[in-house]
Amino acid sequence: MDSNIIEVENLEHSFGDVKAVDKISFNVRKGEIFSFLGPNGAGKSTVINILTTLLKLQKGTAKVAGYDVAKEPEKVRESIGIVFQELTLDRDMTVRETLEYHGRLYSMPKEERRRRTEELLRLVQLEGKGDTRTKYLSGGMKRRLEIARGLMTRPKVLFMDEPTIGLDPQTRIRIWEYVREINREGTTIFLTTHYMDEADQLSNRISIIDHGKIIITGRSWELKNKLGQDLIYLESSDNRAAAELLMELGSVREITEKPKGLVLMLSGDGTHLLPKLMEMLTGKGIAITTVNLKKPSMDDVFVHYTGRELRDEGAEKMSSAIIRAGKR
Repeated sequence: MDSNIIEVENLEHSFGDVKAVDKISFNVRKGEIFSFLGPNGAGKSTVINILTTLLKLQKGTAKVAGYDVAKEPEKVRESIGIVFQELTLDRDMTVRETLEYHGRLYSMPKEERRRRTEELLRLVQLEGKGDTRTKYLSGGMKRRLEIARGLMTRPKVLFMDEPTIGLDPQTRIRIWEYVREINREGTTIFLTTHYMDEADQLSNRISIIDHGKIIITGRSWELKNKLGQDLIYLESSDNRAAAELLMELGSVREITEKPKGLVLMLSGDGTHLLPKLMEMLTGKGIAITTVNLKKPSMDDVFVHYTGRELRDEGAEKMSSAIIRAGKR
């Protein structure tokens, strides 16, 4: 995992007056699972479409498996597999025909096609469905077939655009197992998702993307640690006054004021801070409605970086104001 298999610099893409991708740069290391995590419309699919040569590169540079996507698109396509967000199966083909046809498109020899087809049917647990037309498959089976199709040519990089969207929890977990197994066999995975648990469970590294910009990149635990060791969620009779008081506590790194209350990001263990916090507020006549202590999750990271302060530019500033403790 020392070398980069994807390299992107200053990538820009617009649809008319709308800038979908805004000067982003990032690398994906060989052999890792790399995720783009962001809300719908953040630019995730646009980036994948450029890297897979489905969209023409407008500005910037991008290389996949050492090949320039603008100058060597055929070489790029020979090196990758794709699992699209929308299902793209031929309804009247059987499961086995779907895989063999894909192999023929890439000029795979007949015996290799047949051998690879059976390998993949076993991998995605569809060996008993080889002669079934795809229109009779469940949604989860169709997604598993699309993953198998993406792997047919043994790609160096498998692009997966929202691979579990619309699937039930059990099927999602099964897809995660396939992704891990594929990665263990040496395939680099580029995943886009808006599911926090998916990015958290699967990824070696995560880039949070919003409004076409990469906001932050790191390992899951690194991103969580940036929010502090513990988080306290607090609702009171006067949140603004409470925030001003709590800024003076030495272990409070940052306070974010939301419409429903305060989020305190701590530099240490919040268990010992809670009694002091409650005593301080009640002593000043501020009633505490609710208070909760927890460790940061990817949900917290996601909301922090793509929350109301970024998404609703015209909103009242104090509805999600960030107050930093002056001592830090």
